[in-house]
This record gives sequence, structure tokens and C-alpha cells, in this order.
Amino acid sequence: MILFLMAIAAFGIIKLRNLFAVVMLSGIFSLLAASLYVHLTAVDVAFTEASVGAGISTLLMLATLAITGEYEKKHTTNNLFPLLIVVVTGAALIYGTLDMPLYGAANAPANLHLIPRFIEQSGTEIGIPNIVTSVLASYRGYDTLGETVVIFTAAIGVLVLLGRGRNRWRPGISADAPSKDEENEV
Repeated sequence: MILFLMAIAAFGIIKLRNLFAVVMLSGIFSLLAASLYVHLTAVDVAFTEASVGAGISTLLMLATLAITGEYEKKHTTNNLFPLLIVVVTGAALIYGTLDMPLYGAANAPANLHLIPRFIEQSGTEIGIPNIVTSVLASYRGYDTLGETVVIFTAAIGVLVLLGRGRNRWRPGISADAPSKDEENEV
């Protein structure tokens, strides 16, 4: 059901020309992806997707819409080359997953080797009694650090964008140029 809703949102993103609606649908798509990650028991990835994909990215796109226009310009040419690239890439990705074990299969390598080791030995190897914390903080420490850096960098970017205000510098305008209020005073 989640994949079906994601496909509907993706189709709407492709077909709509109202950029505000596209931004909102991309936020919905990211929230649906986050809920799919929760269903697949990848809660840390779901947190990152929800905060970066649905939260900060949507805010950045809305800030961009405030600077640009609300509607996409119509293209005069109908080029099928990008569609061909997407179809070939999608087919290659699907082909690459054909030899993977089924989701939740008891004989999957992760269920045979990793999960029993984490349950039995993570407390003694790491010294943290909580298995999830030991996996995220130690076994996947660099991955968690990378996710934290991405979220921090995105938050700093949003704060910089929000701190500009209406009368401050904008792209394409010199920082030394007088503002409209200063021009009216002269």
C-alpha cells in the first residue's frame, strides 16, 4: 500500500506544473518513504529521511519558490532520452535484486550470521546492554556519524537561509547595493 501511494505521489510530481504542489508532494513522498523504512525496521534511516527529506528539503524548496516563480515553464521539445535512461536504470536495479533472499526469509545471511551475533555478543563486545544502541553507536558508528553530519549541515543551511530576511542580500544582488528603503530616503 505504501509503495502504491509513493507511485501516485511520484506520478503527480511528474505531471504537475504548479511547483508549490510539486514541493508538497515531494514532502509527502519523503514521509511515505520514511514510513516504508520503519516497516522495513530501518528506524535510523527513517528518522533521517523524515528530517532531511520531508522536513529540511521541503523547507529549502519552499524558500527557493519564494525567490523564483510558482509555475514551471513549458518545454517545447519532447525528448524521450531521459525516460529511456530511467527505464534502463530501473531495469538494471530490478535485475540486480533478483538473486536477493526474500524479505524476512529465515535463511537470509543477515538472519543466519549477523543478528544472532549481535544478540549474543554485543553486550560483551561493546559493553552496552542495549542491542540497538550498541549496533548504532559501535558497529555502524561511521554511518550514524555521517547521518548526523548530513542533518547538522542541512539545519545550518536552513538557518542561514532563514536569517537573510527581506532586506538582506539575495542572489544576483550586490551586498553593497542600497536597499529600496535607502533609495527612497535619498
